[in-house]
Amino acid sequence: MIHLLKRDNETDRRLTLLVGLVVVAAAAAVVVSSLVASAAPLTTPLNELSALAMLIFLSAVGTLANTPIRIRSTKHLISWNETALVIALALAPTSWVVLCTAAGVALASLQLPPIKLAFGVGKNILMAVGAGAALNATGWEGLAGDPWRLIAPLAVAYLVAVLLDEILAIPVIALASGTPIFQSFRNNLDLRVAGYVVRFFVAVGSLLILHADPRLLLAVPPLVLSLHLAYSTRVRGRTEQQAWQRLAQTTDALNVVELDAVLTTAVTRAAELFSADEVEVELRDGARLVRGGSDRVDYDGPAGEAPAAPGAVVSARLEGHDRSVDVGVLRLRFHSPVQLNERERYTLHTFASALCTAVRNAQAYAELARVAQAHAHAAAHDALTGLANRRHLLDEGNEQLHNRHADGVTALVLIDLNHFKEVNDTLGHAAGDQTLIQVAERLRAAARAGDLVARLGGDEFAVLLRALPAPAVAAHRAETLLAALHEPFDIDGMRISVEASGGIAIAPSAGGMVELLRRADVAMYQAKRAGQRIATYLPARDTADLGRLTLGGELPRAVADQEFTVNFQPIVDLGTGEVIAAEALARWRHPTHGMIDPLRFLEAVERSGLLPAFAEAILDQALIAAGTWRDAGFDVPVAVNVSPRSLLDARFPSAVLARLRAHHLPPDRLVLELTETLTLSQLDVVDQVLTRLRDSGIRLALDDFGTGYSSLSLLSRIPVHQLKIDRSFVTAMESSTEAAAIVRSTLDLGRSLDLAVVAEGVEREAQRRALWELGCTAGQGHLFARPLATGTLLAALHRGAGGRPGVLAAPLHDAGAVVRLPPGRRPGARNRHQPA
Repeated sequence: MIHLLKRDNETDRRLTLLVGLVVVAAAAAVVVSSLVASAAPLTTPLNELSALAMLIFLSAVGTLANTPIRIRSTKHLISWNETALVIALALAPTSWVVLCTAAGVALASLQLPPIKLAFGVGKNILMAVGAGAALNATGWEGLAGDPWRLIAPLAVAYLVAVLLDEILAIPVIALASGTPIFQSFRNNLDLRVAGYVVRFFVAVGSLLILHADPRLLLAVPPLVLSLHLAYSTRVRGRTEQQAWQRLAQTTDALNVVELDAVLTTAVTRAAELFSADEVEVELRDGARLVRGGSDRVDYDGPAGEAPAAPGAVVSARLEGHDRSVDVGVLRLRFHSPVQLNERERYTLHTFASALCTAVRNAQAYAELARVAQAHAHAAAHDALTGLANRRHLLDEGNEQLHNRHADGVTALVLIDLNHFKEVNDTLGHAAGDQTLIQVAERLRAAARAGDLVARLGGDEFAVLLRALPAPAVAAHRAETLLAALHEPFDIDGMRISVEASGGIAIAPSAGGMVELLRRADVAMYQAKRAGQRIATYLPARDTADLGRLTLGGELPRAVADQEFTVNFQPIVDLGTGEVIAAEALARWRHPTHGMIDPLRFLEAVERSGLLPAFAEAILDQALIAAGTWRDAGFDVPVAVNVSPRSLLDARFPSAVLARLRAHHLPPDRLVLELTETLTLSQLDVVDQVLTRLRDSGIRLALDDFGTGYSSLSLLSRIPVHQLKIDRSFVTAMESSTEAAAIVRSTLDLGRSLDLAVVAEGVEREAQRRALWELGCTAGQGHLFARPLATGTLLAALHRGAGGRPGVLAAPLHDAGAVVRLPPGRRPGARNRHQPA
C-alpha cells in the first residue's frame, strides 16, 4: 500500500475534495458492513474474540511495516496492507474484514493528522470492499478443499486490492508532489511491482500454513517483518545507487564555462537530485540569485529584489573542499519541513562543492573573456577620442572592399588639422587633447550611420564612406564633414578656430585598404600644397604609385641578386640588460633607391609568387647570423617574422627544418613570429603547420598580441611559447590607464599560461622600469638598440655596456642587491621569458 503522509499546501482544496470522496464512500461501506456483520456472526477456525483480535492485529502490522520514500516535501510509505487484506478475506467474511481493517489501520495511524488518518482508513476500507467482492465473485468457499485451487481466487482479490491502492493513492501523490499523474505512476514502478509479487506469495504461503494448522497463524507476523526488512534494505540500496548516479550526471552537467548555464543547470538539476520543490542559488554579496524548479527558472536577478519564497529551507555554503573559498549559498526549498538523511546531507555537500568549482571556473572564464574583449576594444579604438584607430579602419575597410560588389561605392576621406602644433605649443597638450576630443565628436555627429570615423594618430582623422550611390557623392560628404569643423571650439573658456585639409580617394580595383589610405593621403597633401580645402585623388599626379609599380616589376631581379638584407634588433632582459634574442627585420637594398622599408614591398612580394624564395633568403641570413654569434660565444636565438601565406603551405615546416640542418643549428634557436590575422584563426591547414613546427622544437611567438581579430581564441588554438606586447600599448601605458591595464593583464595571462612575454617599442628608461615592475622581463626597442647589421650587433655584443660582453644596458639593480619582486613574479622568471 502507498500511504500519503504530507501534502502540498497549495493543493489543499483539491486534496480535500479527493479525500472527502474517499471518506464518504468508505463510510457508506462501513455502514453496510456493520448491518451485514450484525446479521451474520463471525465464523473462523479460531474463536470469535481471537479471530477479531488477529484480524485487527494483521491490519495494524500491515500498516506499520512500511518503507518510507520522500518525493519533494511529501513522504510516501510502501506497506503490507494488501497482504493483510488477502489473508483476512481468506479467513473471515468481507463485512467483518472491512470493520477490522478500519479498526487496525486507525490504531496504527493515530499519530497522523485527522485528514491523513481519514484518508488512510478510507482507502483501506475501499480496498477491502473491492478485494472481498472480487473474491466472492470467484465462488470462494473458504480454505477447505485442495489448497492449490485457492491461488487463482486469491490472485484475483489481491490484484483488485493493488489496483484500488494505485487508483486511489496515485492522484493524491501527484497533487501533493506537483508532478503529473503518469509520471507519479512510473516512479519506482519496478520496485512496486516486485514488492506486490513478493507480498502476494507471502500471503499465499501464510494461507497454506493456516490450511495445515490454524495455530501457525502466530508465525505470520514475524515472517512478514523479516521479508519487510529485506525488502526495505533493497529499496534503500536501489535508492542510494540511483542517487549517486544522478549526482555524477549532475556534476558532469556543471562542466560548462558560461555562468548562466552553470546556474540554470544547478537549479534544475538540484531540484531533481534532492527532490526539492524549489532550488535557489545566491552568489556572494547578493549580486545575483537564480531560483526555479526541475523544469523551469522562476527568477534570475539581484537577490534583494527577489520575491519572498515560503517553505522550509535546507542550505549549504558554496565553498571548496578546504573551505578557503566561499562564492555563495545553495538553498533547497520544501513546502513542508524535511529532514535529510545522512546520505542526502553528504550528497548536498558534494554537490555544493562541485557547484562552487563550476561557478569559480565560469567566473574566471568570464573575466578572461572580459579582458580579451577589453584588449580587442583597446586595440581597435583610440584611447583619447574613443574613435576607431588605424588598425580598426584597415580591418573594416578591407572587409568592406571584399564585399564591394553588393555595397555600392566605397571611399575614404582623410582629414588633417592645419597648424595644430601651434595649439599644443601655445595652450599646452591638455588643451590640444580637448580640441582633438571635440573634433572627434563633431566628425562623429556629421558622419552618416553607416560610416566609420577613425583617428589615425596625432591630428589626423579618417572617415570611411560606405555604400555611396556614385563616386561624386564622396566630395559632397567630405564637404559636410569639414564644414562641421568650421565653427570655433570652446576650450577652457577660449574660442579656438581650427582649419583642416581633406583628401578623398575612391576604392581602387586592387591594392586593398592600405592602397586606399595611401591614395587619400596623397590627395590630402595635394590639397595642402595647393592651398585647397579638399582634393580628390588623381592617379596621374601620384608619382609614389608609379614608383611602387616599378618596384613590383623589379622583385624577381632583387631576389636573384640577393638585394634583400636583414638587420637585427636585440631583445634584452629588462632587469640585467643582457641580450637574450634578436629579431630579424628585412630590408631591400635597392641599387638606385637605397634602403627600402618592407611596408613598401612586402604586399607586392606576397602577390608576386616569390614569397617562398624571399622567405628562404631572409631565413638563411637570419640563421647565418645566429651561427656567427654562436661561434663567437654568444648563443643568441633569432626571431623571424612569418607571412600568413607561408603558413598555408604544408611544405613550409620541412623547408624551415632543412635550413636549420644546413646551418647546423638546433630548432630551439629559431623563433617564428606570427601575426594575428583572420587566416590564422580559420584555416585547419595552419593548425597542422604550426603543430608540426612546434613538435619539431621550433619556438612560436604571437606578435602584436591583443591587436588582432581575437587574441583569446587564437591563443587557444595556436600552440605558441611567447607573446609580444604591441608597441602601441607600451607607448601609451604611462599616460593611459587602459593601456596599462592591457599590459598588466597580458603579463598575468602569460604567467598563468606559462608563456614568455616580450614588450615591443621600449624607448625610455621609465618604460623599462615600469614594465619590469609589472613583471615583464624581456623587451626590445630603441632604448637598447636600433636594428643593426649582423657584424655591428656582434661588435656591440663584444663591447657590451660597462665592459660586460653580451649586455647592452646597465642593470636595474646592482649585483647582490636585495630586490623586492612585484606580485606574480617568481624566482627564475627571467629564464622562462627567454625565447629559448
